[in-house]
Amino acid sequence: MRRFQSMRWFRFPWLRRETAQTETSPLIPKTDTDRELSGVLQGSEDSSTEEQAPEPGPNDGPENQGRTREVEPRAHSRPFSLSDCLLKYLLFFSNLLFTVLGLLVLALGLWGLINKESFAQEKIGQISTDPMLVFVMLGLVLCTLCLSGCVGALRENCCLLQVFSATVLVLVVAQVLAAILAYSLQRQIEGYLRSGILAAMVRYQDDLDLRFITDEIQIGLQCCGADNYRDWEVNMYYNCSAPGVLSCGVPASCCVDPLENGTVWNSQCGVGAQQLDEFSAQSVIFLGGCLGGMSRWIEQHTKLIGAVGIVLLGVQIITLFITTRLMDNIQWSKATR
Repeated sequence: MRRFQSMRWFRFPWLRRETAQTETSPLIPKTDTDRELSGVLQGSEDSSTEEQAPEPGPNDGPENQGRTREVEPRAHSRPFSLSDCLLKYLLFFSNLLFTVLGLLVLALGLWGLINKESFAQEKIGQISTDPMLVFVMLGLVLCTLCLSGCVGALRENCCLLQVFSATVLVLVVAQVLAAILAYSLQRQIEGYLRSGILAAMVRYQDDLDLRFITDEIQIGLQCCGADNYRDWEVNMYYNCSAPGVLSCGVPASCCVDPLENGTVWNSQCGVGAQQLDEFSAQSVIFLGGCLGGMSRWIEQHTKLIGAVGIVLLGVQIITLFITTRLMDNIQWSKATR
């Protein structure tokens, strides 16, 4: 007990009161003037409190007069209309569809890499030039983007919707800039395409994907090589100094009629074609290069390419507006709760 009484006289530093003589210090002896002023102030506060006190209503009995009235918030929230609900589920199902599409593209790319054993130690250095890697990256981006929009729309998560809308906005700006650069840097892009086609021709026999893509381009555009059919000399198997049957030849996809009797694929139709002059070779193989064929195809389908680009850009912009409208509704509903 004595110990407790001794502790009561001890003041910890953070519990000590100010000892300076201020106007509110209780240690300062108040004069008569100060007492009169404090009485006047206290009386004015009591009168203002009495004036602000609400009058008891007719339903306020003795048991309810001591309780504080709860002020009900006024409902001024904007109703979630049918159109907003439709926009929400439209955004959800469209993103769900593209998420499934992205998963299919990702699965296709991974299947191609695994089937070709691209992750093996001796091939891992060439995986950056593998066309299947494009499908993997496209699938990952599409899945991540559309999944964030899908979950954000369903759960009304503003954070996911902000990530989704920001990414879509970045993609829209990037596509517009890419179109401007493609129009203004046509010569440089043509040089990059030539380098890519020559690189695919070098690895024509080693990479089945590049072989398939090269054959489809040459058959579809009816072309051979990058600039002309003699470009196939860059391939070690079709080079004129190489031993074997394919020496000084071109692939069967360069032939004018690679099918014998319309049914059998003649893989030897381009043998020795590089030794022929253009007049003799034009009846056997296509003489023009694929760069010229691509330029002609783009010129013939300029309107179609422009229409597809405008439609894709418009869909992304509409998606951006729908996401913004949904985020406004979610934030409005949270603010008025």
